[in-house]
Amino acid sequence: MKKLMILGILFLGYTASAQQISDNAIGLRIGGNDGFGTEISYQRALWDNNRLELDLGWKDNDDYDAYKITGLYQWVWNIDGGFNWYAGAGGGVGTWNSNRNLTNDGFYAFLAGDVGIEYNFDFPLQLSLDVRPEIGFDDGFNDDLGLDLALGVRYQF
Repeated sequence: MKKLMILGILFLGYTASAQQISDNAIGLRIGGNDGFGTEISYQRALWDNNRLELDLGWKDNDDYDAYKITGLYQWVWNIDGGFNWYAGAGGGVGTWNSNRNLTNDGFYAFLAGDVGIEYNFDFPLQLSLDVRPEIGFDDGFNDDLGLDLALGVRYQF
């Protein structure tokens, strides 16, 4: 079993080393994690198969106003041509204000993971679909597991 795990890690490392990703990508991540719909998303390549993703999300409705920033470190593996899959881990912080109870507001932190697929076109466009589980640490606003399924549309440069 130990040899099988080592071979699997070596295989993943080999396939990852052959992958080239865009230096920068910026766009929108359109999802629905407990009211956070659209996020401004930026990706920065760190090495040939690793990148950093930063997302800024906001929500403004009758019940509350909320903002959050998410940072994820991602590993990218090539499937075929411009088609890749990726996984990542990170976290973030946010703030919220209740519009109904003026004393009900706060600050929260969360841990996040990320698994998805993406396609990089021959022209500078990237489309992705991913799921991001988030575990929040707060007494009221974000205190449990939230799953975010999102479509990403980014310009690569």
